[in-house]
Amino acid sequence: MSPRKSDSRDRMVLSAAALLREYGASATSIDRVLAHSGAPRGSVYHHFPGGRTQLIDEAVALAGDFIAGLIDAAMRADDPVQAVDAFFLLWRDRLVESGFRAGCPIVAVAVETNDDAPRLARSAAAVFARWQEALAALFLRHGLTEERSRRLGAFIIAAVEGAVIMCRAEQSTAPIEAAAAEIHELLRHALRDRPGAEPAEPGPRP
Repeated sequence: MSPRKSDSRDRMVLSAAALLREYGASATSIDRVLAHSGAPRGSVYHHFPGGRTQLIDEAVALAGDFIAGLIDAAMRADDPVQAVDAFFLLWRDRLVESGFRAGCPIVAVAVETNDDAPRLARSAAAVFARWQEALAALFLRHGLTEERSRRLGAFIIAAVEGAVIMCRAEQSTAPIEAAAAEIHELLRHALRDRPGAEPAEPGPRP
């Protein structure tokens, strides 16, 4: 039977992810994580011998797993357009609930200079790649070509992340709502025109 994970360790990783969302990587210090999590100072190097870099790296992995889980759940949807709509809505709700303070912790790591810890940039890149591949698999399962599926997966992640940044700057949901609407139409047409798709039924005549 494997030993249970330390509660203070888990709290520190969760706190680091939360702080990354709101304050960015450079402001997510050990002291701030300790204050946020309530973990004892002596537990830092016991649980994270690699120090702050290891702690942030694990917070990035945790956040990446959470979103990947949402995408994996969406892959089981019968309608990929509705699944992507729900993905955008999730981000919109998180922005509103946080008063536009909470962004994406992966972006927080990716956009800041990490010359002293290049592994963080590599970790962020790996998370983005995982999300894109999961979306690509969704579209591939619904009949799009592999090339188109990969392009759409990358485009949707780029659109979501860019829209989240704009929403925080503007204190408005307008950017993510605009991105969601355009991608909804793009996916609807892409799936309608996919190889082997049945022609759309004509709508009711006026």
